[in-house]
Amino acid sequence: MSASSPTSTTSTSSTLSTSSAFAPATSLRAVQISEPGAAPRLVEVAAAEPGPGAVRITVEACGVCHSDLLVGAGVLPGTSFPVTPGHEIAGHIDALGEGVEGRQVGDRVAVGWYGGSCGRCDACRDGDAILCRQLAVPGAAYPGGYADSIVVPAMALAAIPDELTAVEAAPLACAGVTVFNALRRSAARPGDTVAVLGLGGLGHLGVQFARAMGFRTIAIARGQEKKELAHRLGAAHYIDSTEGDVAGRLRALGAAKVVLATVTDAGAMSATVDGLGRRGELIIVGVSPDRLQLSGLQLLNGDRRVYAHSSGAALDTQDTLRFAAQTGVRAWTEEMRLEDTAAAVERMSSGKARFRMVLTTGH
Repeated sequence: MSASSPTSTTSTSSTLSTSSAFAPATSLRAVQISEPGAAPRLVEVAAAEPGPGAVRITVEACGVCHSDLLVGAGVLPGTSFPVTPGHEIAGHIDALGEGVEGRQVGDRVAVGWYGGSCGRCDACRDGDAILCRQLAVPGAAYPGGYADSIVVPAMALAAIPDELTAVEAAPLACAGVTVFNALRRSAARPGDTVAVLGLGGLGHLGVQFARAMGFRTIAIARGQEKKELAHRLGAAHYIDSTEGDVAGRLRALGAAKVVLATVTDAGAMSATVDGLGRRGELIIVGVSPDRLQLSGLQLLNGDRRVYAHSSGAALDTQDTLRFAAQTGVRAWTEEMRLEDTAAAVERMSSGKARFRMVLTTGH
């Protein structure tokens, strides 16, 4: 995380394109964490001006992601304190830095985990910028979206379709693109069986996207009380993992071409492997530090694969937003005001939030 901040304190008004209809005040509200593990608090800071190649966004909504806890804990390399988290950002451009082309003041845009990259390394040149070694994550590489405005590199922007509100768009910029990208790049094709493990912030979107892509969708979660929810989201079948032998029930349903693991339980992931069909794939998008429990024989039986998939670059986010707008996929959200960020983070981290918390600024 060695990318430099896109903000510039030396920019002058001659390098900026602004509109009085969108221009924010000279100061703004921002949530800051003073040191690793400290509680978030709302403070007033000076509004930053976008430097060359950057834009300033008036934030309308910002999702609260579990990865923000890693930022607040100082786990991500390159994070310096005080830090303003937030990487599920939706709003509109209110100022353009020098050299920015193809964007206008007033454009509705989103920014996700991908907040810019070097553009020069092998990953970037190969169209794989999300794996750039200098990947800039909003909230870690530069101040994030828990604020009234944010300055970001123009390369990080994704256009928001008119059909989506800012609150609907924000979670799709990280949680949404993660599951959408994983599914569209998987071995599954329309008509194939795809199982989504977990029905939380990632999983409830995974089920919706899987159904919208034409997959025969199975939801796997804990407890019979989630069966109705699974069907409401679009699952054709539901497996209660507390009733044992998840793999056996997957095989009884014809076996899965793909299992999309959105949970953080390595044991639950491992329990699905024998339910994969021929050349089936276990795709991991949930963060877990624990080891999977499986053998080489399990993988050789049917030439199965296990791999992880992380987020996507700006164009991937734009594809996600467009697909969601066209098909009716929506994040199920709970809204809280920016000044209530501490309560929103607590609700998310404690598991009280069922799906996605979204902060709103009132802009």
